[in-house]
Amino acid sequence: MQLRRKCRKSVMFTAYPSAKLGGDMLRIDTLTKRFGDKIAVDAANISVNEPSMIGIIGRSGAGKSTLLRMVNRLSDATSGTITYQCEDITSLRGAARRNWQSRCAMIFQQFNLVPRMDVVSNVLHGTLNNRSTVATLFNLYLIYIFFAFDVSGLAGRANWDNAVKLASDSWSYKVHVTRDNRSGEIRYAVEGERKGSYPVGERPDWVSGDEVITIDLGGDHIVRYLSENRTEIQIPGFQLIEVQAEGRSLTSNLPEELPEWISASNRRIGITTQEGRITLTGARTEVFNYFPGWELFWFTLDSPYYGQGIGTILFGDRIDPERSNISGAFSDWSNNKMWRHKDVAWAIGETVLMAFLGTMGAAMLALPLAFLAAKRFSPIMALRAATRRLFDFVRGVDALIWTVVLARAFGPGPLTGALAILITDTGTFGKTFSEALENVDQKQIEGVSSTGAKPLQRYRFGVIPQVVPVLLAQILYWLESNTRSATIIGAITGGGIGLMLTQAIQTQKDWEEVAYYIVLIIAMVMFMDWFSGWLRGKLIGRKD
Repeated sequence: MQLRRKCRKSVMFTAYPSAKLGGDMLRIDTLTKRFGDKIAVDAANISVNEPSMIGIIGRSGAGKSTLLRMVNRLSDATSGTITYQCEDITSLRGAARRNWQSRCAMIFQQFNLVPRMDVVSNVLHGTLNNRSTVATLFNLYLIYIFFAFDVSGLAGRANWDNAVKLASDSWSYKVHVTRDNRSGEIRYAVEGERKGSYPVGERPDWVSGDEVITIDLGGDHIVRYLSENRTEIQIPGFQLIEVQAEGRSLTSNLPEELPEWISASNRRIGITTQEGRITLTGARTEVFNYFPGWELFWFTLDSPYYGQGIGTILFGDRIDPERSNISGAFSDWSNNKMWRHKDVAWAIGETVLMAFLGTMGAAMLALPLAFLAAKRFSPIMALRAATRRLFDFVRGVDALIWTVVLARAFGPGPLTGALAILITDTGTFGKTFSEALENVDQKQIEGVSSTGAKPLQRYRFGVIPQVVPVLLAQILYWLESNTRSATIIGAITGGGIGLMLTQAIQTQKDWEEVAYYIVLIIAMVMFMDWFSGWLRGKLIGRKD
């Protein structure tokens, strides 16, 4: 069935029969459509017995289109029935409804349902109801990706234990209790680092003893450092483990069949439990006890402010006789050797500065070049083409590639990253600025020209005010985007927070620092998003 809106006064449709005919081909019984209290179609009755062309004539708003929309099932009837060849059309749902619509298409003359296909072809072929060749090719492409990238193999190679360990390390810290098996010295340190070592004479409260060092990991997991490089490990539900270090070799009472949480050889024994980890080699014995949080984030163990509450620091007596509490606490916090807060703040500033210099430098270079690329302001075709190809070249090469090239030419540093952003964004800005210039209103330029203005004055007062909102919106958006990009570029050029993030990842042990830097990067991007929106509102009078 084909329905066509011919004009406001009439709607024409033709019913094409199928292979089987019986009784009324199309029958509409007491069809009613209400919109709230208003009745659009009131108990319409139509019966079509054979292929016909029927005109429905009525004044504008009489309900002609509403009636046809109900026949096509674009709109549901309030009451009544529509029957086509003994099939109740009003009860169709889902796929059956879409199939009916492919056979009975409602065509609005002002629309073309599918580009490059006339409306009659749309109806006859049921285009909107069939899956296109593009969808089939897309599904085949997804299948190709599945095999080409070995998705199933990737899932099989995934080490979920390492993933869990990495995730836990990002929000927790570990205290190392290390015995040097050569000298017998025992050292206590947060994350095993010298700058996190406990002062001489101090140790964690879960370590006790003098001759025999007892380490209580919790949950009845006990490790004892005995004399002559012997170690006892007590784990609930397992035998008492005894290990003797002799030179580079280890001797133990472990059975031949070991559980998954124990790995053992004559050179190294590793035990991983829910309460902590124990590693034994000929050179040293080490116990790792895990705790939630970021330890020493505020102050290191050698700071007099370590363990002091915020109230004591702000309102209490002077803790360090040589410094006031606030200045001393800020100094020790910013110079924290573990978390390097001062270096991190400097790196964040470098990253933002890198993005700012690159973006603003690109905008200043791109604006005059955009006039050369715009047809309205540059009548010489060769000059326009050369300028546009220059834009294509510099923005066609990604900023990371420019970073590698410039680092080889000028050496590493944040300035190299800023230059890479400048080169890439010059092409991007040049294209968008030239397109904005093409669309300026000539009347404003003519108004300025009527005052006897010189060419530069016409550009300054007739063109620039029209494109300023577009220019500022583009510049502020790319400033925000380049703040993220500067993080990655900094990892290559050796500057900004990206470098510190890369260094922390490469150590494979400071995942809490990795999490800290990621949090700072997200906060930096959120701030730049807010700042660009605020600045946009101030400069061009609207906010996001």
